[in-house]
Amino acid sequence: MHSPIPLHIAAETRPATWTADIWLRIRRHFLLKAVGTTAFTWLFFIGYFHLLRNPAFPVTVMPLTALDHLIPFQPYTLGAYLSLWVYVGFAPGLQLTFRELVVYGLWIGALCLSGLGIFYFWPTQIPPLDIDVSGYPGFAMLQGVDAAGNACPSMHVAVAIFTAVRLADVLREARTPWLLQAINWAWFAAIAYSTLAVKQHVVLDALAGALLGLAFALPSLRWRPGKRLRGDVPHSRADIIRHH
Repeated sequence: MHSPIPLHIAAETRPATWTADIWLRIRRHFLLKAVGTTAFTWLFFIGYFHLLRNPAFPVTVMPLTALDHLIPFQPYTLGAYLSLWVYVGFAPGLQLTFRELVVYGLWIGALCLSGLGIFYFWPTQIPPLDIDVSGYPGFAMLQGVDAAGNACPSMHVAVAIFTAVRLADVLREARTPWLLQAINWAWFAAIAYSTLAVKQHVVLDALAGALLGLAFALPSLRWRPGKRLRGDVPHSRADIIRHH
């Protein structure tokens, strides 16, 4: 005979609305998600800045394309560029179970290690800019901290598209309104475009970053715990029992 389901578990099966589903995901392992995302970002930047300041091989200057010449310097897009560090927290923050969170971390960790590996063996930078940024708040600090190296692939775009794909999957499973899906992709597009508009990357960097991000994001949708077939009801009674 099966033991009865604890009331706190039974109450969380099959959320009646998408808002209840999202709230359930947010509060699960909230502290672990917050601390883990912060620590992961910190560790990535240790490796990133070490390679930026100590290239192991000659640095390749990335060529400009016709599109690069068409995109002007747009300082007002700096906010979108910096918003990546808020955006990347949404997808891990909405993972439902501990196992899903750990596997998500492994996938994005593999993505970041691959990017760092490319930067080690093939250091790149964008061409020198003929723009005086001293009159624009925040740009002097940005260029001092995140210099024009480690250019290709753009990890800004790679991590953003990985987040967009995984966040879209969560929003779809939770059956959220289409507007949230549209906002997700619009946010990604704004981040990707901003890398070109603030002149931290060139078009080839952004394209390479998008390909790198997709190379990990798409397989991560297939090889993960709790993968549900289309049409399955999310957070079923069996799901909740299995993950507790």
